[in-house]
Amino acid sequence: MKKGEIYEVEIKDVNFPNKGITVIDGKTVYIKNAILGQKVKIKIVKNKKDYAEGIIIETIERANNEINPPCSVFGLCGGCSYQSLPYEDQIALKSEQVKKLLDEAGIKYEFLGIEKSPLEFGYRNKMEFTFGDDEGKLALGLHKKGKFYEVITTDDCKIVHDDFNKILDATLSYFSKLNVPYYSKKTHEGFLRHLVLRRAFNTNQLLINIVTTSQLIFDFKEYVNMILSLNLEGKIMGILHTINDSISDVVQSDKTEILYGVDFIVEEILGLKFKITAFSFFQTNSKGAERLYSVVRDFAGDTKDKIIFDLYSGTGTIAQIMAPVAKKVIGIEIVKEAVEAAKENAKLNNLENCEFIAGDVLTKVDELNIKPDIIILDPPRDGIHPKAINKIINFKAPKLVYVSCKPTSLARDLKVFVENGYKVKKVKCVDMFPHTPHVETVALIER
Repeated sequence: MKKGEIYEVEIKDVNFPNKGITVIDGKTVYIKNAILGQKVKIKIVKNKKDYAEGIIIETIERANNEINPPCSVFGLCGGCSYQSLPYEDQIALKSEQVKKLLDEAGIKYEFLGIEKSPLEFGYRNKMEFTFGDDEGKLALGLHKKGKFYEVITTDDCKIVHDDFNKILDATLSYFSKLNVPYYSKKTHEGFLRHLVLRRAFNTNQLLINIVTTSQLIFDFKEYVNMILSLNLEGKIMGILHTINDSISDVVQSDKTEILYGVDFIVEEILGLKFKITAFSFFQTNSKGAERLYSVVRDFAGDTKDKIIFDLYSGTGTIAQIMAPVAKKVIGIEIVKEAVEAAKENAKLNNLENCEFIAGDVLTKVDELNIKPDIIILDPPRDGIHPKAINKIINFKAPKLVYVSCKPTSLARDLKVFVENGYKVKKVKCVDMFPHTPHVETVALIER
């Protein structure tokens, strides 16, 4: 086998996250975005001693359970790689992959399966659309599959509310007619960068943020009036203009001004209000978040008169959901803006037993001089820092609830807890991201 060679293969197995597996001449080959049972033509892009990696260049025969995806740009857009599978098959696949990872790690537990997302389509409350070029025309949408520079217009995206598609279509049409240049990641010249849309599902509030460079002076009054005239289901609370002159392809603010209204929306989750700004972190599936947090609350059990640590607390959503029935909740989060948002939201909900600390969990846990009854962990994708996990174990909390967005990190961390006197009592998956390989997993750990 050599790099660059072409093979026709059948996908024999699939590992998380969406890695198809086949065998060629006795060597295991991993293929991204493959579906079990597909027959595909692949190109070898990496050839190591013990394994190889390939990419799909053609689908020869679809899997028996594949369906026609509803999205017009499926396969061209880089998202929603599971959209050609029935939803029931998607969640079964995710559930099997998580269970396989935990079983292979040697962990004993009760597996409670997977909970569906309340919405299969139109579930995302935030989207970052990118301006770019599509065969000489201005495009606004998502990156083409496997491409860094190319953008495909996605004005009928199926995983967002139709209000998003209407705003995207109107924005693209407006700037196309005026021939306003997009920002090129190759030349670092141009004006239009991103359109970021947020929607609070339970209050139906919308926040629109147009992100540009400072390379052009532009009057947005006409644009604002055009957007406000659209026939939308939601209520526009604010339209913002953010200037971002960084070279990296990320949405960040050098300066943000309010063109209309206010710079935030308010979402309601499980009876609590949360103020969400343009750059706040918030779960992208509001209805799914209610399911996820309900599982966390159920796993935590009786919290009356209990002290709870919420480590990697973000904007304090979980902390505040636990607070009404706890003695005290202490949250630690490394992002200062998220901590400020958590404090503001706690005031909004009249919660006086929440304390939020800005800093790295690795160092800030050393400053806590009280013992927790329950620790809730919701770390980033890479899981808990190896040094931090030992400090967490040293608290000897009777109960921990671990919320994970990456089951490979979860399996690794759970092994460490088990090796240090804990048992994994039960595990449940919650599907927050239909049509993608991603899944949230909640584990109850007891001393």
